Amino acid sequence: MLRHLDIRDMLIIDRLELAFQPGLNVLTGETGAGKSILLDALGFVLGWRGRADLVRAGAAQGEVVAEFQITEGHPARAVLEEAGLPVSDELILRRVNTPEGRKTAWVNDRRASGEVLRQLSDVLVELHGQQDDKGLLDPKNHRAMLDEFGGLRALKAEVAEAWSARSKASRALAEADARLAEMKSEEDYLRHAVAELDKLDPQPGEEGELDQRRRLMQAAEKMREDVARAGAALGLEGAEGMLSDARRWLEGVTDRAEGGLDAALAALERATVELSEAQSAVETFADQLVFNPAELEEAEERLFALRGLSRKHGVMADDLSGLADDLRTRLGQLDGGAEEISSLAKTLQEAEATFAAAAARLTEARVEAAGRLDAAMARELGPLKMERAVFTTEVVPADPGPTGTDAVTFTVATNPGAPAGPLNRIASGGELSRFLLALKVCLTHDDSGLTMIFDEIDRGVGGATADAVGRRLAALAEGGQVLVVTHSPQVAALGAHHWRVAKDVEGGVTTSRVVPLAPEDRIDEVARMLAGDTITDAAREAARALLSGA
Repeated sequence: MLRHLDIRDMLIIDRLELAFQPGLNVLTGETGAGKSILLDALGFVLGWRGRADLVRAGAAQGEVVAEFQITEGHPARAVLEEAGLPVSDELILRRVNTPEGRKTAWVNDRRASGEVLRQLSDVLVELHGQQDDKGLLDPKNHRAMLDEFGGLRALKAEVAEAWSARSKASRALAEADARLAEMKSEEDYLRHAVAELDKLDPQPGEEGELDQRRRLMQAAEKMREDVARAGAALGLEGAEGMLSDARRWLEGVTDRAEGGLDAALAALERATVELSEAQSAVETFADQLVFNPAELEEAEERLFALRGLSRKHGVMADDLSGLADDLRTRLGQLDGGAEEISSLAKTLQEAEATFAAAAARLTEARVEAAGRLDAAMARELGPLKMERAVFTTEVVPADPGPTGTDAVTFTVATNPGAPAGPLNRIASGGELSRFLLALKVCLTHDDSGLTMIFDEIDRGVGGATADAVGRRLAALAEGGQVLVVTHSPQVAALGAHHWRVAKDVEGGVTTSRVVPLAPEDRIDEVARMLAGDTITDAAREAARALLSGA
């Protein structure tokens, strides 16, 4: 329940403190006096998205503080706990705004985000304003309203999940069909390319090896003669023989050299080892130079074949092996495509059946909720002097989607035998207000603990009908709290607590003020609402009659 609202430097309000009470609270005043500003200020502290220019001209910042009383088990407590904010029976929201639009909020003296304010707003206040009526009249919103009334969130989530699975399965099947069609269009190419690559069987690094071998064979004839000469120079007739003779001669005198030849002999030993390795390498290379002339032709043919396929497929020769693997995989997918399509089609069929079953359960629940809503509306319309009107919630088939397979429309027939139609086409202005009041009451959770705010819900009605609207609002406020902005004297007279909003101009500066009215003051205010600017004795007597009848 909203207990206090403190507004400073917001629009044309310099300082305003309001102490609201349980029951029906009414705010009255001339058009333009600033009643809507109170709602703007309350919306600001609750994090609603509204007008940006809220700070009073010349002020450093605007500030709104709202104090709520929350009982044990109130849903606001869960929001506070989830946000890590202090929880108590008293909930204080404070928000400031600078002329530049910078906003800062506190909840129970702790900094909080606008999102936390909006979450609290959802469980603290229910606003039914003139703009709100557009949503109630729009058939696009009726299905969501019925679902909320029927408590169908779990069923809706189940249907949405089933639709998502169905859509996913449908996309998977469509993509597989497209892939298969694309692969079939290139089937001849795939089979020819794979056969060609399998026949050649290219290996990574093969091109470099072949090129090196080819160049070696091309130069072999000239190199063979030089390598043979080098082998001979290293052999017994050359370096090997000379080294052997030198070692033998030195070893013959080493016992008389007193160690003077040891270094020379060690060097000759090392030279002999190195010479042996050189001879071995020369012989190995000489063996490589011995080849069948056909080998050169074979190497060149394979090298040219590798490079030809490389150019044909636009890849490096070393990547041909990987390309062959990729093409074989695609060919395998093509060969197994029919099986994949069959499996995906079965998955889609199962997903469609799951969605259809969930949607059918949701349709059944909506039809049941529609009956309950229609009955609740009938109970509400009677006290509003529309006992002959018929409100019907139509649930009809619609294209399947994430919200099921139903379209929902609220229709009314204002008189017996009259054709039913949409609210905004069938009902007159006064009838529409009463329909909307009844609908809003029915769609509001019974035990939510919300403070309900009605902004001119009584527009377009007067006399006994306005009295009926006021009495319904008063009944709704029993055990709770309802705030009503009204121009109707009949509604104002039924309020348990009454404030008058007025606008003053002093020194060229316009300010708005709100005054709580004592019983005698209420007589004058209701008389003003009845008679206009000039309050007559007759108007006062009529006001007394209204107030005493309340």
